[in-house]
Amino acid sequence: MTAPPVLVEVERSGVVESVHRGLVVIVDEAGDVLLAVGEPDTAIYPRSALKPLQAAGMLSAGLDLSGSWLALASASHSGEPFHLAAVRQMLAAVGLSADDLQCPADWPYDVAAEREYVAAGHAASRVAMNCSGKHAAMLMTCVHRDWPVADYLVPGHPLQVSLRATIEELAGPIEMASTDGCGAPLWGLSLVDLARSFARLPAAAPLVVHAMREFPEYVGGTTRDVSHLMRAVPTLAAKDGAEGVQAMSVEVAGRRYGVAVKIADGTDRARAVVAAAALQWLGASPPAVVDLLERPVLGGGRPVGALRMAPGALPPRM
Repeated sequence: MTAPPVLVEVERSGVVESVHRGLVVIVDEAGDVLLAVGEPDTAIYPRSALKPLQAAGMLSAGLDLSGSWLALASASHSGEPFHLAAVRQMLAAVGLSADDLQCPADWPYDVAAEREYVAAGHAASRVAMNCSGKHAAMLMTCVHRDWPVADYLVPGHPLQVSLRATIEELAGPIEMASTDGCGAPLWGLSLVDLARSFARLPAAAPLVVHAMREFPEYVGGTTRDVSHLMRAVPTLAAKDGAEGVQAMSVEVAGRRYGVAVKIADGTDRARAVVAAAALQWLGASPPAVVDLLERPVLGGGRPVGALRMAPGALPPRM
């Protein structure tokens, strides 16, 4: 595989200290490629960027979910108190509890939330795991359909078969399969197909997109860049994933686009910069987007450089 191009530079006192390589694809609502930096057909594991597609699959399977709970079904939440309370409420609504979750026990994703959680005397738990909202919604779907809950993560379970069918309907052929960090089946796609699936998402699953836009803090958290971006760009639905992935659906000037980003070294800090640059390339540049384009590099607690897009990393839009 050809090495992806350099997208982001880390500059300290005028010296480029390190670089991050990656891939970017932007498509229009017809699925035509408008921008491809690197090889758009590269197959990746989208990781948690698949969650909105999985949420769409749960709705297709008959789950009646909306609002903040649907946003949480699409989330990698920060583990703040309102996230944990909502997960417990979702489970209780179908007569289940945290004991029915099969994601691994974990600590809250957000550093401040984790500190508060530990200070309150809590242990690592399945509810605190950042994927617990998706798992709670999966269990709700199983109860609604009278499917067994004990093995809901098995790839051959009716739930997972149904979710895979929805992903293939939105994105095209699945190229590889594995298990995600939360224990759920993980499906691999080409980067361009991931972008196309998000371009199609508003038409295919408007409730999911509406929930993400209306409740962005439930998709991420009060300190998370994806949540801040959705607050700043009302037509944006954005989902980050582990190993430097982000997928987005956005409308700019009345036109809908799908965006997919993959950072080769899996670095989260580079993901946020490139996602903001892709939105700027499309013409969405509110302050929250601009603020992510150049992030300070600190020395002794004060800025001595910046993390920014490499010159010419994204070609000018014609």
